[in-house]
Amino acid sequence: MKKRSFVKTAIAGVVTAAALGGSAYAQEVTLRLHQFLPPPATVPAKILKPWATAVEEASGGRIAIQHFDAMSLGGRPPELMDQARDGVVDLSMTVVGYTPGRFPRTEVFELPFMMTNPVATASAYWEMVETDWQSNEYKDVKVLGAWVHGPGVVHSKDGVNSLEDMKGLTVRGPTRIINDMLSELGAEPVGMPLPAIPEALSKGVVKGTVIPWEVTPAIRLSELVTNHTEFTGDEALYAATIVLVMNKAKYEALPDDLKAIIDAESGAKLSKFATQVMWDEDAPARAIAEKAGNTIVELDAAEVARWKDAAGPVIERWIADMDGKGLDGSALIEQAKALIKKHGG
Repeated sequence: MKKRSFVKTAIAGVVTAAALGGSAYAQEVTLRLHQFLPPPATVPAKILKPWATAVEEASGGRIAIQHFDAMSLGGRPPELMDQARDGVVDLSMTVVGYTPGRFPRTEVFELPFMMTNPVATASAYWEMVETDWQSNEYKDVKVLGAWVHGPGVVHSKDGVNSLEDMKGLTVRGPTRIINDMLSELGAEPVGMPLPAIPEALSKGVVKGTVIPWEVTPAIRLSELVTNHTEFTGDEALYAATIVLVMNKAKYEALPDDLKAIIDAESGAKLSKFATQVMWDEDAPARAIAEKAGNTIVELDAAEVARWKDAAGPVIERWIADMDGKGLDGSALIEQAKALIKKHGG
């Protein structure tokens, strides 16, 4: 009797454990995060992976995030937004402008000399997403973070010391708005995602590129070009907009407590953190170019004013384009500027 009682108890224990285990397993979630940069680059190494670790730890291991860098799940960088939208992946990080014209409101933060303080600009961008754009601009995905990088820099083989040096220069640009700006400055823009830059420079497809300092070590840019042009003043030549998005159905299917954990580590917190990290990484990346003996030119205020004047038509065209889409372009610019100022920019 004692032996039979023990067996019954043991079986009951196994059944109970299995039931509890099944319940726990049903609430465990594995998310696949896909992005275009190589693993050592700032964004995957110092932003996405720390963010993912924070989410995993806060969930007590119930959420696991797998990282797929450098487009290792296939496709091209412009397809990342749709991969998250369609559930091909659960999460993706991408430059918004890699899908030209699809996110018109967001382009306001890419306009020439719009960005002042990067963190303030990212905070403004996130506020616009949270209060408005999630329901229209980004209605097909769940936005977890929206940020910008540090000031854009012109990197070239032959050097850019004045506006005149841009004339006829083939320059890689990342987005529609930034390419329009390059054209207005006299250059011949060539649109392409960041991973294509080294080959394009090596083969002479372009003679220069615009990117922030932070990402230059990831593509060994200081070995491909020897001249770098910066801009005096608080306003940056340009900034590109970046997002971390999640498949909407995947997010909505999560238990409320897991949603809350992801939300707590995302949003304004992630957006400010990501921008600050990228901005902080500008200095050590710049130091690599200095150590290599490259030429770094900082245009003075008078010269920068010439570039601002030359880029003015880009803003006028964008306003007209927005008005044609039924959006108030002038109001979007004023709202963006006001929010940047509100957040300390």
